[in-house]
Amino acid sequence: MFELETGPAGLADDAAGIAVRDMITLADWRRRLYELYAYVRESSDAAHAWRVWRNRRDALFRDHPQSPYSSSERATFSGLSYFPYDPYLRHLVELVPIERDTPETQSLRDDGEIRLEPFARTRGLRTALGGELVVYWIAGYGGGIFLPFADATSGKETYGGGRYLLDGIKGADLGMKDGRLVLDFNFAYNPSCAYSPRWSCPLAPPHNRLRGAVRAGERMP
Repeated sequence: MFELETGPAGLADDAAGIAVRDMITLADWRRRLYELYAYVRESSDAAHAWRVWRNRRDALFRDHPQSPYSSSERATFSGLSYFPYDPYLRHLVELVPIERDTPETQSLRDDGEIRLEPFARTRGLRTALGGELVVYWIAGYGGGIFLPFADATSGKETYGGGRYLLDGIKGADLGMKDGRLVLDFNFAYNPSCAYSPRWSCPLAPPHNRLRGAVRAGERMP
């Protein structure tokens, strides 16, 4: 699934050595994302944190061996495309518990099925967005909060399968403030499958499709 070009010295270039490098570089990719989102949560200036987030993501996509882009694409990469920062699309929302429901199950090409367990609904999104969202817990070891969504821009200005706002497994967590969940749509990003068919990703469920247009965050690749 992942393309590797560099790795720790001393590892043989056989299948086992490549697999080890794959795991090490993937762990490094995730570590860097965790550190980046920790910086975002600690920043008192959301717009500045967003600019740092953009710059560091560009660096990862350009330079890191776990980039969704191939080596030839990285050679000409000039940065990801985003809408301008819009402070109006930063929300603090309450989480309203919902009764245990049938998990949303999606099949991923290389990783089997993933189960998304709905556990809360948001309350507090502005009316212009045209709805509220379901927040999921990713079932399995460790788990994590997961919030994919689609909107009126999906398939036109943004990736048709929707974008991610929160993904606890990858460290994409904007935190809490005053007991409410931070949903800043300026930090919405495309799943890796938007860039390459080598990836398969869970997509936004039908009930997480906002009727309004969210012109914030990452645009069509």
